[in-house]
Amino acid sequence: MLFHTWIFLVFFVVVYPVYLLVRKTGFKDIWLLTASYVFYGWWNPLYLLLIVYSTALDYVAVMMMDRSRSRKKLWLFMSIVNNLGLLGLFKYAGFITTNLNYLISQLGFQYAIPAPSVLLPVGISFYTFQSMSYTIDFYRGKIKKERSFIRFATFVSLFPQLVAGPIERAKNLLPQLREPSRITRQDVTDGFSLFIVGLFKKLALADFLGRYVTEIYTVPGDHQGPALMLATFAFAWQIYFDFSGYTDMARGVARLMGFRLMLNFNNPYLATGLGDFWNRWHISLSTWFRDYVYIPLGGNRHGAFKMYRNIFLTMVISGFWHGAAWTMIIWGALHAIGRMLTRQLERAAFYRDRVPKFFKQMMVFVFVYFTWIFFRAQSLGDAWLIIKRIFSSGLVDPGFPLLALGLVTVIWIYQFVYDSRLKQFLTLRPVRIGLVVAMVLYMLIFPGGGEHPFIYFQF
Repeated sequence: MLFHTWIFLVFFVVVYPVYLLVRKTGFKDIWLLTASYVFYGWWNPLYLLLIVYSTALDYVAVMMMDRSRSRKKLWLFMSIVNNLGLLGLFKYAGFITTNLNYLISQLGFQYAIPAPSVLLPVGISFYTFQSMSYTIDFYRGKIKKERSFIRFATFVSLFPQLVAGPIERAKNLLPQLREPSRITRQDVTDGFSLFIVGLFKKLALADFLGRYVTEIYTVPGDHQGPALMLATFAFAWQIYFDFSGYTDMARGVARLMGFRLMLNFNNPYLATGLGDFWNRWHISLSTWFRDYVYIPLGGNRHGAFKMYRNIFLTMVISGFWHGAAWTMIIWGALHAIGRMLTRQLERAAFYRDRVPKFFKQMMVFVFVYFTWIFFRAQSLGDAWLIIKRIFSSGLVDPGFPLLALGLVTVIWIYQFVYDSRLKQFLTLRPVRIGLVVAMVLYMLIFPGGGEHPFIYFQF
């Protein structure tokens, strides 16, 4: 079920009034869990078996950790192996099998491992990480166990953020489920505004840019450097509008219900360093990898060599999380190398105080823009072809729609203004209302870019 469909509107019109009636009663969690399972099962009812299994195992793991302190490590190990095993089976089995078969053939053996035929469940990477963080945080003594299985299941599957985040932590969301706060007029207006902004990002911007990106990247060999450069530029903004648009809508729906989900994007293309970029882009995932991968590896506590090793491993694992493909691993590795090379530079007083902010922002954007080639390309061969043509082919009309360029320019300028002293002007109520009205009118007047699935649904 997608936020920007009539089906979801009907779903929410049914769910929301009942939720308002029962939110102060013991029936609240049951209603939220039922609604969340209907929302998730709408794609495929069989997906529910997987999420129920994952939820039940982690709930039992924490209960057993609480009862038997001597076996806490064993139950934590079982939780982690279970969650990573599910990801490995449904997300990476095909990639692993393909590469093993290639290696076997290179060794001269006439044997091929049968390729598994499994369908990737929507959102599995998100809800397994969310559930797994609960068991890890309990093991570390950062949270108390949740006694109610229904409430814990609701935490894992809460429908606004279930399939594409933000990846919530138990210490933030579970207390809101236990004791719902009063829904204020500000919650309703902010929730509605967030949803409209997200809807505009998805329909008016991401899907519109996606038409051009798909045309060029589907057959990159048919296009020259200028078109490939602009398609990559368009994709940089498409993926931002697409993913931040989803999380804006998720946060908006949750806010209407009185829940405050964490900020997941903070104008990442205004970052002044790669470290700053990852503090602004997919924040819930970046902090997840920081807390559960980088720091357990040792973080920056054991000297420069191990720190850089930990940065590299964390970023490569993050790239692999995004997709079972060598292009994703290289994308993660490039960000790792970039982060390692610039970490000390970004901390230097000269860079911080003397280098113009706009210059730093443009350098970061250019690097991130270049790495998106590997993220979007359908294969390593396509990625190398795109890079080669960008740097070698002559000037040819790229056929890029001027309206798309104009929209991106307006949004980019808005972000620069929002990041400046003029931010207070943009937060004025008349300005905010005017912008929401303008977005609604634009979506009503101008056609969208067709039906494009959310990019992060495939992860």
